[in-house]
Amino acid sequence: MAEQFFSYKGLPLVRKGNTIYYGDMSDKYVAVITILSTKKIKDLEIADKTRVQLMATDPAVPITEAIAKTGERGSLYDAIDVAGIWLSKNN
Repeated sequence: MAEQFFSYKGLPLVRKGNTIYYGDMSDKYVAVITILSTKKIKDLEIADKTRVQLMATDPAVPITEAIAKTGERGSLYDAIDVAGIWLSKNN
């Protein structure tokens, strides 16, 4: 049975701790979003600083050259929005 992942705008979205992988691993690039800090609003922890990286999925690419773009955003929504734009332009 194939695994089903949560998706956003048609692309898989997988979270492991404070790292979110956005995109399809069979494409040329995926976005890696790292939650750098959070703030508490009532009982919820909300991301208030994130790092977005566009990373090559080709295992032959050296890790030092795998990151094509990087940037920081405030909210998780802004980070996913930027990641979606980068993925649409580069895949």
